[in-house]
Amino acid sequence: MEDAYARSVGEVLDVFGVDPTKGLTDYQVSENSQIYGKNVLPQEERTPFWKLLLKQFDDLLVKILIAAAIISFVLALINGETGLAAFLEPSVIFLILAANAAVGVVTETNAEKALEELRAYQADVATVLRNGCFSILPATELVPGDIVEVGVGCKVPADMRLIEMLSNQLRVDQAILTGESYSVAKDLESTSAINVVYQDKTNILFSGTIVVAGRARAVVVGVGSNTAMGSIRDAMLQTEDEVTPLKKKLDEFGKFLAKVIAGICVLVWIVNIGHFQDPSHGGFIRGAIHYFKVAVALAVAAIPEGLPAVVTTCLALGTKRMARLHAIVRSLPSVETLGCTTVICSDKTGTLTTNMMSVSKVCVVGSVLQGPVTFEYNISGTTFAPEGLVFDDAGMQVEFPAQHPCLLHIAMCSSLCNDSILQYNPDKRNYEKIGESTVALRVLVEKVGLPGFDSMPSALNMLTKHERASYCNRYWEHQFKKISVLEFSRDRKMMSFLCCRKQQGIMFCKGAPESIISRCTHILCNDDGSSILLFADIRNELEARFQRFACRILYILPSELPMEILLSMFEVL
Repeated sequence: MEDAYARSVGEVLDVFGVDPTKGLTDYQVSENSQIYGKNVLPQEERTPFWKLLLKQFDDLLVKILIAAAIISFVLALINGETGLAAFLEPSVIFLILAANAAVGVVTETNAEKALEELRAYQADVATVLRNGCFSILPATELVPGDIVEVGVGCKVPADMRLIEMLSNQLRVDQAILTGESYSVAKDLESTSAINVVYQDKTNILFSGTIVVAGRARAVVVGVGSNTAMGSIRDAMLQTEDEVTPLKKKLDEFGKFLAKVIAGICVLVWIVNIGHFQDPSHGGFIRGAIHYFKVAVALAVAAIPEGLPAVVTTCLALGTKRMARLHAIVRSLPSVETLGCTTVICSDKTGTLTTNMMSVSKVCVVGSVLQGPVTFEYNISGTTFAPEGLVFDDAGMQVEFPAQHPCLLHIAMCSSLCNDSILQYNPDKRNYEKIGESTVALRVLVEKVGLPGFDSMPSALNMLTKHERASYCNRYWEHQFKKISVLEFSRDRKMMSFLCCRKQQGIMFCKGAPESIISRCTHILCNDDGSSILLFADIRNELEARFQRFACRILYILPSELPMEILLSMFEVL
C-alpha cells in the first residue's frame, strides 16, 4: 500500500478489513499471505564458484598471457622437446595466473559471506494482535493488515502505518534508511502531499528502523520487497556494472601491447624469411617454424606476466585493510576506483562517521575567587565501550573522577535523566545502544565511576562485559526513585526527570544550552561543591568557550528543592 501515509487511520484499516481491537483472523492471515507473500527480502543468488573463477580471467592482459603460454606449450610439443626446461616458461605463466585467480576468488567469497551477515538488520520477532490476543511471532510471518505493537528498542519488522500512540511521543532512529543522525518524531496525522520523501512520512514506521522512545500500535502496510528497504535493494540489483578506471587502463595497455608485440613479431618473422632455407633448419618449413618460435618467444618475453599478480596482490591488500574498518569490497578493482574518485556525494551518518556519539569534553567552573575560571576535562574513547580515561586541562590523568563534585553531579544527572540503555552484544562482540544517541552520557557515567570506590578499577576488571555495560548506571538508579518525566520536545529543547531520595526531591534536566542556562540562577563550583550565583561574566565565559567547540553541546541541571516546590515547577516546565 504505497499511499498509506496519505490516508486516515480508518481508511487504512478498511482497506485490509481489520478491527484494531482484535487484529486479523487466521483466515485473513492465510489469505493475505497468499496475496502478498512472506515478509522476507528475496535472497540474491550467490555467484557459483566456477563463475567467480572464470571472472578472474576476464582480462585482456591475462588472455594474452594465456594465449602466449598455450602457443609456447604447443610448439614445444610439436618440436618433440622434453624435460622441464622446455615447458618452464608456460608453466610459470600458468602458476602465476592460478595464484592470481585464487587470491581474487578468496577475497570475493569472503565479501559475499560478509554481505549475508547484513540480514541481521531485519527484525526477528514482533508483538502481533491476532484473533483478539497479542502474541510474539516471527517477523517473517507478518502480513499486511497485522496490528503490531512497538516500544523502545524494537526493530520495526515491516513498513507500518501508525494507528494509536501509547505514550506522549514516539521517536524512531531512521539512520539506516535516511541517514538522519537524530531520531525523528512520529505522529498519526496524514498528509495530502504528492511524491513525499521518506523523511516527510511521519506516520509511517519503516522496516529495519529502531524505536528509541515511546510506544505505539501500527498496521502493517508493506512486507518483503514492498517495503522501503525492499525498494532500495531492488534499485541496487538493477544497477549496471561499469568498467572501473583500472580495468580501462589495463585493457588499453593490453590492446596497445598486443598490437606492438604482434607488429614486432611479424616484422621479425618477415625479416628472417631469407634464412628459412638455411640447411641447419632442415628445410624451408622447419626454418619458418623455427623463426615463428623465435617470434613467439620474443612476444612471451615482452609480456609482463607478473603485472596481473602484482595488481591483484595490491588490491587484495587494500581490501584487507578496508575490511579491518568494516568496509566490504565485493570486487577487487573497486578498491582502485575509490582511490581515483575526486568527488564523493555520500550520506554522513554511518559512512563518514560511525553513528556513535561520545562525550569528548566536560566544561565546569573551577573557582570564582579571582574572577570566573572555567576549565575542561577531556574524555578518551569514541565508541559505546564503557572504557576510557579522564584528563584535566594540563593533560594529566584524573585518577578518581567521581571525587570531583562537578563530575559526580554530571554523572548522576547523565544516568538518571536518560531513557537510553547501554548493553553488550555477545554476537557482535561490541557495546550497542537501545534508544537515543544520548546513550553517550551513560557511557560517560561508566568512565567517571562511583563515589568512594577507590579500588573500583580492580573491581570493574572482575565484571563480565554484560555486567560492565551499566554497572555505575545501576548504582544511581538504585539511589533514586523516578517519579515523573517530561520528554524532550522541540519547544522546550530539554528533558526533565523528577526523582526523590530519602524524601528529598531532586529534578534532573538536560538539553540545549539556551534552554538550560535561561532557567539557572546558580552554578556548581568544582573546588568544594558549593553552589554560587551564576553571574553574567560566568555565563559569558561559558558561552564563549562552547562556541569554540565543533561539537553537540548539552547542559546538565540538577535541582534539589522540597518535593512540593519541585512538583509545581515540574508542571510549569
